[in-house]
Order: sequence, then structure tokens, then C-alpha cells
Amino acid sequence: MDEHRLEQVRAIRESAAAVAPRDDNLERVRKLRFAPLGFDLAVWRRMAEMGWIGLRIPETQGGVGMGLMESVALHEELGRGLVPEPLIAGSLAAQALALTTEHDLLARVLAGETSVALAWQDLPDGLELRCGPTPARLFVPMTGAAELYLVPVAQNGGVHLLLFDANELSILPHLQQDGTTVATVQVPASGGRAVSGNVRDELTHALDEAALATAAYLLGLAQRAFEITLDYLKQRQQFGQPLAAFQALQHRAADLMIQLALTRASIEGAAIEAERSSNPKTRTLAVSRAKARASDTALLVTREALQMHGAIGWADECDIGLFVRKALSAANQYGSALAHRNRFARLASSG
Repeated sequence: MDEHRLEQVRAIRESAAAVAPRDDNLERVRKLRFAPLGFDLAVWRRMAEMGWIGLRIPETQGGVGMGLMESVALHEELGRGLVPEPLIAGSLAAQALALTTEHDLLARVLAGETSVALAWQDLPDGLELRCGPTPARLFVPMTGAAELYLVPVAQNGGVHLLLFDANELSILPHLQQDGTTVATVQVPASGGRAVSGNVRDELTHALDEAALATAAYLLGLAQRAFEITLDYLKQRQQFGQPLAAFQALQHRAADLMIQLALTRASIEGAAIEAERSSNPKTRTLAVSRAKARASDTALLVTREALQMHGAIGWADECDIGLFVRKALSAANQYGSALAHRNRFARLASSG
């Protein structure tokens, strides 16, 4: 990247401190767990004011028009702070809305005045944009906050978007491990308003970007969990010396550090490759490689961190548990490690 891009990446990392403070205070995260919305609407509007919802939307459509490296940097910082606001899902919905004729609605969404959810997933381990005959859409975010729902449906050999009011749908909320809420949404066979033509390719690309942003979020939370654990090992005394002095724990920590470094390289490499390549297959392979590694790394690091904390790590008052729960929830979003490995193998072998 040139110096201008590097400065943009640094600036967006700094801007994340407005929502994810670097003082390690997770009290806000704790208070929002298992609340009806699971996030703070005031913070959501602040994100909108900073242009984050429209970060990847072109300026000609009211967005910021930044690249994937900036998106990756932002979501890594938000992951470090376990920020519960569903920015990845909200940004994805805005990108989908940008493919429609609803220009005024898009402007309100980007301003944080209206919330729209994209109900796309119809399989438990969602990855592909199937839009099958089943009326249920799974793990739909922004439950309780979304006033409108965009639903991709298969029509005439393509994928078209229908727009529903929330009161037209049957919405069943579910709590996740980390205390946030998603929903199963039953889509009626008739109703909704057609707002787009065939958007299969564009929406598939947007889903890949959401998967890459999730990988960056997982990297951020894993990196912070690792740092918290290193600090704990330096402070906790056993047999008259800090735990960090024990060689077995040093080796485990070194292994985790290597996995974190490899994950960072994979994610940043995928962002650069996805920006530079015009080949959809190349972009998809890079994203799947990064997301699979990030999911595995986040689960490995947080579980090891829990073990290294010992019995205190299992107490709800211990912050490391928050990282474990968030990793368990986020690792499968936009495709689990297994789903991405399977997709990578299928595409790589297709020639």
C-alpha cells in the first residue's frame, strides 16, 4: 500500500477507539449481554456518523468508498473491544440495499436513522446464497432493531431482493453464547415489495466481504485474549515465581503467537488479493482461506487462554470468558471453518 492508504488504515484504527476504548474496560459489553437488543442504539448511530455503515459503499451512493484493508483494520479493532453492535451485518444490509432502487432508504440507513436487516441464510452453516424454497431464514441479526427486512429470493434464474416491513414477518428471537440476539424469520409465500433485478453476483461478493470482516474481528478478539493471558502469566505467582517462567507455558504461548501471525498474514493477504483481482474465484479462495484460519485460531487461542487462567477463567467475572463466548458465536458466522475449507477444496479442484 502507498503512504496515503497506510495513513487511512492508521486513522480508522484510531477512530475505533471512540467505540472500542483501549482501557480494557468491558463493563459496557457486560451490561448489554442478554439485553433485548444486545447492543446500544446510541453507539449504532455514532458508528453511522463516522461513516462505518457505508464504509464499502461508493461515495456516489452516499458511502465512504474505502477499501478492504480499511475495513479489515476497523473490524480488527472492534474485535479487540468485543464491540457487540452488529456492524458487519448492518454494513452487509446496506451493501445489499445499494443494489436496489431504494435510494432514500439507503440514505436513512447510512445516517443511522433506519435499520434494515438482510435475511439471507437458509441453512444452519450458511455460506452459499441458495435462496431455497424453505420460508425460514436463520440467524438473522438486528432482531428488535430492524424496521425492514431485505430477503433474497430465487426468481427467473437469478436472485432478487424483496423488502418487507418487520410486522409482515414472523420473527422468533434466539440468544447466542455471547449474549447477543439473532432470529429465525419466517418469510410468507406472498408479500414483500420487489426492489431489485438479479443481484446474485454482487450479493455473493458482499457476503464474501462480510466473511473477511468477520475474520478480522476474530483476529482482533484472539489477539487481545492472548495479550490478556500473557499479562496474567506474568503476574500470577506459583512456587515463588511467575507462571510466565514455566517453560511449558512459554511453549504454548509461542505456538499461539505463531498462529496469530499466520492468521494476520492470511487476512491481510486476502484483503489485498480481493482488491486487486477481478477474478471472482480468486477472491473467493482468498476469503475462504482467511476465514477458515481465523475461525480456527480464535477458538484455539481463547480456549488455551481459558486453560492458562486456570479455575478463575471459568468465573463469569473473569474477562477472558467474554472472549471465549464471543469466539464461539462469531467463528461460525458467514461460514464455519469447515464450510470454508470445503468451499476452498471444491473451487480449487474445479480448475
